Amino acid sequence: MAFDGITIANLTKDFSDYLVGGRIYKIAQTESDELFITVKLSYENADKYGIKQKRLVLSSDASLPLAYLTDDNKSSPLTAPNFCMLLRKHIQNGRIISVTQPGGLERVIRFEVEHLDEMGDLRHKVLLIEIMGKYSNIIFTDENNVIIDSIKHIPASVSSVREVLPGREYFVPSQGKINPLATTADEFSGAVLSKGMPIFKAIYSSYTGLSPIVSQEICYRAGIDADKSAIALDAGEGAKVYRAFDDVMELVRTGRFTPSIIYNGDIPKEYASIPLTLYEAENSSYMTAPISDISALIEQYYAEKNVYTRIRQKSVDLRKIVQTALERNVKKLDLQTKQLKDSEKKDKYRIYGELLTVYGYSAEPGAKSITVNDYNTGEDVTITLDPTLTPSQNAKKYFDKYTKLKRTAEAMDEQIKEVSEAVEQLESIESALEIAQNEADLAQIRKELVDSGYIKSHTSSKSSRKEKITSKPFHYVSSDGFDIFVGKNNYQNDELTFKTANGGDWWFHAKKIAGSHVVLITGGKEVPDRAFEEAAALAAFYSKGKNQEKVEIDYLKRKDVKKPGGAKPGFVVYYTNYSMAIAPDISKLKLISE
Repeated sequence: MAFDGITIANLTKDFSDYLVGGRIYKIAQTESDELFITVKLSYENADKYGIKQKRLVLSSDASLPLAYLTDDNKSSPLTAPNFCMLLRKHIQNGRIISVTQPGGLERVIRFEVEHLDEMGDLRHKVLLIEIMGKYSNIIFTDENNVIIDSIKHIPASVSSVREVLPGREYFVPSQGKINPLATTADEFSGAVLSKGMPIFKAIYSSYTGLSPIVSQEICYRAGIDADKSAIALDAGEGAKVYRAFDDVMELVRTGRFTPSIIYNGDIPKEYASIPLTLYEAENSSYMTAPISDISALIEQYYAEKNVYTRIRQKSVDLRKIVQTALERNVKKLDLQTKQLKDSEKKDKYRIYGELLTVYGYSAEPGAKSITVNDYNTGEDVTITLDPTLTPSQNAKKYFDKYTKLKRTAEAMDEQIKEVSEAVEQLESIESALEIAQNEADLAQIRKELVDSGYIKSHTSSKSSRKEKITSKPFHYVSSDGFDIFVGKNNYQNDELTFKTANGGDWWFHAKKIAGSHVVLITGGKEVPDRAFEEAAALAAFYSKGKNQEKVEIDYLKRKDVKKPGGAKPGFVVYYTNYSMAIAPDISKLKLISE
């Protein structure tokens, strides 16, 4: 989610609470488009928060512009860039007297700094950060809104709308949108409800600083389909949307922010400064995690998102290998299944051979066919003949076809079984790649691909035996205190099922689809229904069916799960089991560790 105006409003409030009255102690330009500003808090705020200083991070990176407070530090270049030197000259040791967000919910934060100039006179300067995607910038102006300098210069050749150059007047770029914090029901109706587009799009395209997800949240609170055309809403529906809109704006106006991250399993999906109730629907697989303040949220969200993105990038080669092998084996399986179907004609050829052996003498010389009575069914059968062959030779020809197809069927049965197992294994590896969280997880998946011959090994078997595997299964605790373990890949699935779990423990797996083995450790205790349902939900969530409303789960005692000799990693069989259909919702379960 991009920084929207509500997130900016939350940041502005926090910056104001912490930094107003504080003095700028250090200024560093850690990147070409990033500032680290150390602020010594006022005595009052130092006592209030129990800290003496905060570091303000302002980044105008085109791909990821950010602004937040942190306790961490970052090294800066030995020689400060010109923009950094200019800021040091003017506002180092200056006092921050206000932090504001101009224009309602514009994505701009304005820091006004009071300082003494060379003559000892009191002056005011303004540092602004515009968080606007690739147009983001950090701009320094005097008290009359004249630009002194900026971290990025924007000449007329780049933007005909607004130059950002020393000496030019600064103004907030306008998109012609309305301030959502100061609108009425009539204005809302005229701006939004007259548009022939989805209602959520009509909201964020009309008002400053509102993101698509916040607009969808407004529709959800109003009980209106976000994709319904705005112009198609009746008066009652329009009133509901406005009330929901105003309720959200009232949270912003009064500063009642509740920062939280929305997780889909362990993956950060969204974040917001207001409750996103649309992710709290019944049977939702999403979990809401409240965070203490918006700066902590930003640090955590992007750190976790970065880890997830990095792992996805590192697994690209493995995904490609698995996908290629899977496509190849699926095609092979389709071809073999067709060949097996064709071989079903073999019994017909055998019968033709037998009937020709009995009745072939009655065929006319050079005949192209013969009609005889099939003593097996009592019906007449017409058999095609090769006129250049005798009846006995035609019978032998049909017997040869039968023998060939019989051998084909026997070979196909074995090959189809082998290829089906390969497809099943590759689908389970594909599922394992989806839940991999770190490089140790990827290393174990890579090892399985090497051991299975999909990747050539570049190390000796001796050195590979020495390689230490640090990846561990997911460990959850049920609401009733039972330990539940989830395998991240096929090796862990085997380890959990046949080494970790005892015969009396319970085993869960999604029915007929790829997924993790889940074991519920009973510890010899009686297991309540809720624990069964939570373990089944984990098996549903960590399977290929996680995006379905409900997934059918097989579960049984671990002692009834068997591994055939020579079977591939993660492959098991069982013949008696219970089943339940469960939603893949694990929001109430606590992840202890890996």
